[in-house]
Amino acid sequence: MAVLPAIALLCAAGTSQGQTPPSEVINNQIQLGDVFSTQVLNVVEVTDGVGAETSATGNNLVGATEGADLNITSNQTMAGSTIASTVANVTTGMGASSQINTSAIGNALEAGTTQGTMVGVYTQIATAAPNVTATGMLEAETAEGGDIGMATTAAANTVSLGLTNASAGVLVNQTSSASVLADGGSVVQYVSGTADVSGMASGNSMSLVGTDSSAARAIVFQSNTAALTQASQFTAYGNVQTASTSATASGNVAATTNEGALLDLTSTQFNQSYVRAQAEGSAYEFGEGAATAYGVGNSVLAGNTGEAVVLENVQLNTGGGVEATATFAGTNGYDGYARATAVGNDVTGYACATCYGQMTIGSRQTNNADVGASATTNIGAGRTVNSTSTAVGNNASFYVTRPGS
Repeated sequence: MAVLPAIALLCAAGTSQGQTPPSEVINNQIQLGDVFSTQVLNVVEVTDGVGAETSATGNNLVGATEGADLNITSNQTMAGSTIASTVANVTTGMGASSQINTSAIGNALEAGTTQGTMVGVYTQIATAAPNVTATGMLEAETAEGGDIGMATTAAANTVSLGLTNASAGVLVNQTSSASVLADGGSVVQYVSGTADVSGMASGNSMSLVGTDSSAARAIVFQSNTAALTQASQFTAYGNVQTASTSATASGNVAATTNEGALLDLTSTQFNQSYVRAQAEGSAYEFGEGAATAYGVGNSVLAGNTGEAVVLENVQLNTGGGVEATATFAGTNGYDGYARATAVGNDVTGYACATCYGQMTIGSRQTNNADVGASATTNIGAGRTVNSTSTAVGNNASFYVTRPGS
């Protein structure tokens, strides 16, 4: 049903270079086997820090131009599992600053242009047979460290587009039946600085960022029929100054932002997957401890710090439901937080007030699944306890605002 509008959109985008023909990319990728990457670090003591990067990707495409037009037609199919795993075992010391990143992606595409026009048709398919799993673990129950960062990311399909003083007309078609899991956490005896542990899982994800007087038109179709889309993170500390444990799980995400004359987005999202976000953090002694869980079936953002936003949005969330649970437990400390948010369908649109911004919005949301949020905070002795739990079936926010406000 999106074929005719897509053709009109792509033709309307034109070319910025006039007589210079655009660069053409025709990409076809099919991955039938499993793709896996594992890493184990066994450390007694280091002074500067522990660093680990583990990634597994089924199909990957990167395309970019500067001062030239770009046309991309891409078809990516992932029929195997994508698995990434990191385990860091530390006995005594982690050093001043440590970062551990783990990423598993089924299909990935990144494209952009500077001072050009980008036209694209991007199709990504993740079949039902495989799964996409990222696991990141830090085992340091007798060790100490300064600052610790851990990011664990899993996604079946991702498209990332960038524009700088440029224009784009794109069609994005993402379908996934692959279960997605971003799981892990940390156990550390003593953290003198900040411990930031996060997990992010998504079935289909599309982002577009336009800067420096850009313009974009995009048609996005996303369907997630997987059994499970889950982000789960668990942390435990003996003594920590600042601890943040977060989990974000999304069935479908289309996030578009722009600085320029026009942002035009037509988005259709269907989620049937059970979406679960779970964040659990604990510390015996703590300065500040927070556990944050956010789960959403379908999410759309269309924001322009320029003149015009045009948005046509259709969202249907059904099937397994959306659940977010956040728990923080501390024995002795200062400030403890637990925040859980679960949303069936969420859409946000905004334009720039100081640019005489105008919005044209058509939105239809239907939620036919349970949505639940739960936050628990257990504090023995402390200064502040702040807990929030929010569940919303359908949420829509549209506004004209001043940049930076």
